[in-house]
Amino acid sequence: MKLNNHKEINWTRYPAKAIVGIALAMVSSGLSSVAQTPAPDAKAGPEIYQTLYLTNLTQENDANQLVTDLRNMMVNAKLYYVPSQGAISLRGTAEEIALAQKIISDLDKTKKIYRLTYTMTEKDGGKTIGVQHFSIVVASGSKTDFKLGSRVPVGTNASAVGSTEVTYLDVGQEIEASLDGYLDGVRLRTKVVQSSIAEEKSSMGTQDPIIRQTTLEGTSTLVQGKPLVLGSVDVPGSTRHQEVEVVSELVR
Repeated sequence: MKLNNHKEINWTRYPAKAIVGIALAMVSSGLSSVAQTPAPDAKAGPEIYQTLYLTNLTQENDANQLVTDLRNMMVNAKLYYVPSQGAISLRGTAEEIALAQKIISDLDKTKKIYRLTYTMTEKDGGKTIGVQHFSIVVASGSKTDFKLGSRVPVGTNASAVGSTEVTYLDVGQEIEASLDGYLDGVRLRTKVVQSSIAEEKSSMGTQDPIIRQTTLEGTSTLVQGKPLVLGSVDVPGSTRHQEVEVVSELVR
């Protein structure tokens, strides 16, 4: 007679035991896997110090934007901008310093310089009575202000001892322009102000002038060498108006 000590278990009769056995096996396997996984290295390498000098981004605002970009790209590195030296102090790994050098090489570029020529055509009704041209030079990403006229003294806040404080108002032609490269042209943000002294006097005081002012402000896209009419500005205190036209040219 042959004895057989092997007993086969029918799990269908013990479903709860089957589930517990499978769960214990999975937990045991998971713990073994975690125990065998090596901890990642906290640092890719030792930290070193480097000073990186900027060549073209001399404006502090531009340099600060570059430092912000570097900090976003390298969260573990330490970055400081030194305005007096036009330099960035950097402490990080060799890989981080190499990445910073690549980013600075890509972004520290010479800015394009444009010449903007504004043409003010003064008209009375349908008749042209005068034309003026104003040219200003603007770097991409920067702003240029142009003023032509007079500074008019205005008395303010008379003190107890009888003296009067004086402030000055700019009267005449004023142009503000800032631009950025855009496709095959530039995107221009400009403000044109025309002001003059009215003949009548202020009711606040016989010495206080009344300033008449008209402003034209907006954003336009310019194609190089192609004039664009920005709008029309009334000449204060008269029936005349100025048609404002602008054209851009790449200087370098």
